Amino acid sequence: MDLSSYTTEQLNQLKKDIDTEIQSRRKEDAKRAQQEMKQVAERYGFTLNDLVNGQQPAKTRAKGKVRFQHPTDASKTWSGRGRKPVWIKDWEAEGRPLDELRID
Repeated sequence: MDLSSYTTEQLNQLKKDIDTEIQSRRKEDAKRAQQEMKQVAERYGFTLNDLVNGQQPAKTRAKGKVRFQHPTDASKTWSGRGRKPVWIKDWEAEGRPLDELRID
């Protein structure tokens, strides 16, 4: 393609037109690719989101039943699993038995 006969203004317009066409075609290509990927995902029993995000469904772990509660502050509870909260450690540091806090 010989562009030497075009003016600068014509070349700039041609460039804009080409950029617009390229963007349009990329959008169409992306839609087609997405449809193809969706079909492949469905063939294997997945959604496209499952494959694109690469995340497995989150496994939820049930919170432990509250077994210990502070005698004066009901918002302070502990299931007995995991690390002991500071208020439990403080309680035991005072020489008081953990059984005094047991609620179950």
